[in-house]
Amino acid sequence: MAKDLDALLDEVESKFCSPDPLRLGLGERPPSGDRNGAEKEEEDPRSAETRQKEDDLDSLINEIFEEPNFEKKPFQKFKSKSSSNTSVRASVQGLSKSCSPVYLSGSAIPCGIGTNTSPRACDQLRCIACDFRIVSYNDYMWDKSCDYLFFRNNMPEFHKLKAKLVQKKGARAYACQCSWRTVEELTDLQTEHQLRWVCGKH
Repeated sequence: MAKDLDALLDEVESKFCSPDPLRLGLGERPPSGDRNGAEKEEEDPRSAETRQKEDDLDSLINEIFEEPNFEKKPFQKFKSKSSSNTSVRASVQGLSKSCSPVYLSGSAIPCGIGTNTSPRACDQLRCIACDFRIVSYNDYMWDKSCDYLFFRNNMPEFHKLKAKLVQKKGARAYACQCSWRTVEELTDLQTEHQLRWVCGKH
């Protein structure tokens, strides 16, 4: 019994009490010379893989930092030619302008970007209630029999809408899918409290 216990203790000691259990692990290891060789062989493929990943990452980072350089070159060209730079800037600003205030009007007043000094009827109106673009027809007015269902079912097709359009010189008929107006004079949209129309930018 004592011999069996000693043998068991010897076995436990040889397995669990080796010089560096964290490095050597629980199983038996080959001699130190062979172990170092094996470790080197294992590290080499891993380091090559790591190096490959680092190279890929570096190339991606370089691509990200190089992209703005391509955008800077044309910008510098525009900067050197002041006339072309001005025209580009003007066209960009023109694309993002909104009417202030927003006007509706009869057909006698031209369409465009409305301002206090240059009152024009906005032709880029959009309804925030039904999300439809507002259509307008010069020298027409809406018939008094128009109702919500008529516009709901027929917008924005002119050949269907013309059934309720009546010719009237100087008037302009506006409509979206949920609202409609006939306007003859310059009108500030803010005074039309029932309309949920806004300038959709020119």
